Amino acid sequence: QVQLVESGGGLVQPGGSLRLSCAASGSIGSIYAMGWYRQAPGKQRELVATITSDSSTMYADSVKGRFTISRDNAKTTVYLQMNTLKPEDTAVYYCNANLRLRGQLPRRDYWGQGTKVTVSL
Repeated sequence: QVQLVESGGGLVQPGGSLRLSCAASGSIGSIYAMGWYRQAPGKQRELVATITSDSSTMYADSVKGRFTISRDNAKTTVYLQMNTLKPEDTAVYYCNANLRLRGQLPRRDYWGQGTKVTVSL
């Protein structure tokens, strides 16, 4: 029905940058918000950043000023520009979309498969 395909993870040194992408496809009616979450080993999944259909953004305190969330004009691809990366940013990053399927009313969350980001020397 809906696929969220992430890309852009990898290994980067502290202070470096990475850009994550997530493309949504399938039988999509309306996308209300998209965002990024992350899960570090042994920790719970946490919110990183979100962007709504009216372009409102929200960031976790730990990434404010370093990460920027954006999306394309079609509003089906979301990006996460990550600068000044720290070892504590190491995690699997998951794309999330809150959307309604075409022809259906309920909105629900969909998740990507995750992309690993490792910040290390």
